[in-house]
Amino acid sequence: MRQARPTVLVAADGYPPRRQEYDRRPHIAEILDGQPTVRHLVAVDCLHASAGGPAWSRRPDVTQHNWSDLADREAQLAYADVAFDHPLWIPWSSGTTGIPKGIVHGHGGIVVETLKSLGLGVDLRADDRYLFHTSTSWMVWNFMVAGLLHGSTLVLYDGSPTHPDFNGLRRIAERTRATTVGAAYLIAAGKAGAHPAADTDLGALRTILQTGSAMPDSTWGWVHDRLAPDARLQSICGGTDIRSVLAGGSPLLPVRTGRLSGPSLGVALASWDATGQPLVGEQGELVVTAPLSSMPLHFVDDPDHERYRSSYFDVYPGVWRHGDWVTLDSDLSVVVAGRSDSTLNRMGVRMGSADLYAVVERLPRIADSLVIGAEMADGRYYMPLFVVPADGERFDDALRDEIVGAIRHSLSPRHVPDAVVPIEAPRTLTGTKLEVPVKRILQGARVTDVSAEGAVTRPDVLAWFAEFAAGLGQS
Repeated sequence: MRQARPTVLVAADGYPPRRQEYDRRPHIAEILDGQPTVRHLVAVDCLHASAGGPAWSRRPDVTQHNWSDLADREAQLAYADVAFDHPLWIPWSSGTTGIPKGIVHGHGGIVVETLKSLGLGVDLRADDRYLFHTSTSWMVWNFMVAGLLHGSTLVLYDGSPTHPDFNGLRRIAERTRATTVGAAYLIAAGKAGAHPAADTDLGALRTILQTGSAMPDSTWGWVHDRLAPDARLQSICGGTDIRSVLAGGSPLLPVRTGRLSGPSLGVALASWDATGQPLVGEQGELVVTAPLSSMPLHFVDDPDHERYRSSYFDVYPGVWRHGDWVTLDSDLSVVVAGRSDSTLNRMGVRMGSADLYAVVERLPRIADSLVIGAEMADGRYYMPLFVVPADGERFDDALRDEIVGAIRHSLSPRHVPDAVVPIEAPRTLTGTKLEVPVKRILQGARVTDVSAEGAVTRPDVLAWFAEFAAGLGQS
């Protein structure tokens, strides 16, 4: 946030998930200490404890305002006409490839893209009730708020989506009669054996949205059989960079297991090989060969646009390289196999990490996984698999043998990792697997050069990977 030089900070005093209240005022004071340009703090009272307890701020130059007092004031709204490319907001990349990028978008491009992707892709309508469980730090928050452009009603839920069980969010959908619902934990719910269709009334549900990572075929089947048999499942691929959808569904196209129905309207999506030649039916780099209205205007603190160019145009000059492996078939359906800069390459054979995840995360005793393929300084290729055991499961030799056996049987001996190691948290706050930063750490990069601690679910996990790399003799 310091890159943007903010002057006003809006902050809540805490949050009350499940049975315990979390007072965040000491953390807010720490944030303010690191933001020297902030002059005003708007304090939102969620725990009703503002009268006592820790101080909001240790800085005498910061004026505190109470949200309730500001909200009670009568004010006349004033609207300003601005240019199509007038800056709208600064979303931040997840920080998986270095210090987070401050991505500046324009008003007009975002409005055009979200009107199109939600209205013509998702089929969102004025009478819909739209629920997409997300944090405000993920681009999905913006994608949800944009539903107001279509006149739809937003359903906002502040709390854990799996409380008191994996059907927690479904009960919110049932209570509000939501018609369009998005969630990023479908894989975990399916593995937990949840059966929302039997336990809740989701008769109003017309569309289910999923994004953030590829889904194994078993999860597609679970959604159809046990979540909402009559709803349309739409998996979409986009990103913070464009704040929209590159490929996804359409009410006019069929839904097929493991495939996105096609490129989003107006997106010149293609799959290219290393020489820039288009591929059909083969895996290649996801590229966009013509301008898209919501491409960034520029990055924060990047006056010469050097970081912008190196982020998207360093491989194919003048053509946007998104950083994903993708297969585009002759019918224009799309399969996304994962990040292209973290692709596995065993003995000269390129393998998508999504193929391995589809096998490993189907195992009932595994909750999550992360596979890395790294070219090491000593010339060897090292491919470890990090796994998160399911709740109540213990990692032991039997579980390791089960994982290796499943990979060997379902894929090939070439896919069997060099090591299987238990971990606790392999993802960013937005649900992205930490493939790229962990690969670079294993290759000797410093943690501070590859990711920001605030971008991951467990900041200490990056230090853990650094210690693991040191044990390999690479730090």
